[in-house]
Amino acid sequence: MVPFKSPSRSESYDLMGEKAAIAALADAGIDYGQVQHAYVGYVYGDSTSGQAALYGVGQTGIPIVNVNNACATGSSALFLARQAVESGAVDCVLALGFEQMQRGALGTHWSDRPTPFDRFDEVMHAVQGRDESPFAAQYFGGAGRQYQEKYGIAPETFARISVKARRHAANNPYAVFRDQVTVEEVMASPHIYGPLTRLQCCPPTCGAAAAVICSAEFARKHGLDASVVIKAQAMTTDSASTFDSADMMNLVGYGMAKAAADQVYEAAGVAPEDIRVVELHDCFTTNELITYEGLGLTPEGTAEKFIADGDNTYGGRVVTNPSGGLLSKGHPLGATGLAQCAELVWQLRGQAEARQVEDVKLALQHNIGVGGAAVVTLYEKVS
Repeated sequence: MVPFKSPSRSESYDLMGEKAAIAALADAGIDYGQVQHAYVGYVYGDSTSGQAALYGVGQTGIPIVNVNNACATGSSALFLARQAVESGAVDCVLALGFEQMQRGALGTHWSDRPTPFDRFDEVMHAVQGRDESPFAAQYFGGAGRQYQEKYGIAPETFARISVKARRHAANNPYAVFRDQVTVEEVMASPHIYGPLTRLQCCPPTCGAAAAVICSAEFARKHGLDASVVIKAQAMTTDSASTFDSADMMNLVGYGMAKAAADQVYEAAGVAPEDIRVVELHDCFTTNELITYEGLGLTPEGTAEKFIADGDNTYGGRVVTNPSGGLLSKGHPLGATGLAQCAELVWQLRGQAEARQVEDVKLALQHNIGVGGAAVVTLYEKVS
């Protein structure tokens, strides 16, 4: 990946994408001519932006598929790349994600047609009324408020996640925000919606990340590092319960993430207790908290104790977002899923430097997008 940056300091998407792809190829020890397919993810960009980025790497005539799946775009590209290799159709594939974002809150870009969020908005407005706050904050702030009302947790519990994110990001040279904050500073930052304050919301970010996925036979033939494999992966979308239950947590992806995680655990024959490091989708502190339970890292209703006991960080049961997560590393939508992949591969290889989690054999990734998509991936160190 390339260092993530704020929109005012960013290069253009094609240059970031080109640099991330070249870095991934160099890490793999292959050249672009050996890549047979490429899957390229981004949300905000014109059609064939993927070609514009990869043509800077080479023009080899391979299929390049552009992917747009909301905030799960990067891991959706990874999902397609893994499927292509696992099916036997190809032996070596590149997954690339990038985003050149604009400043300010997310918004829709087409005023002359229905938005993909109309069905979601109907449920949200029925549950919590209408508000002028940024729409993503209304979704995830509403989910956090619902959890808070159900279990009676203190608002400072969410703020502690921001503090933890900054502490982790301090050791990540790729992260946007590496300065430390206190619970008091997080709580004193401007109120956004529900329990959310500004320092509990991920920033608009620009960046790119990439991964090379190949078959075991290709790796052996070319003498590549095959020490990290995708052990299991699942992708889900919304079910009828998302819209029938008047449940804000389900509306932002709790149900589909849980379903994907359950599929991964079953396919891999592992339990949540076996996981020691996770990169999860903390677009807002509220989503990180509910995701602890969605992924089975702690039983339902126990997230506050999980946080208070330090079980979500170094020295605890499972290190969540050692990279700093979306809150501190940043969230360039198309790149996020592949940046999570990069961090976990580095963790499994023992290359995470000051962020390194001890004795990592399995690593879990969770990436969601409202609208909706959830991708959960389990990586394993095999040699």
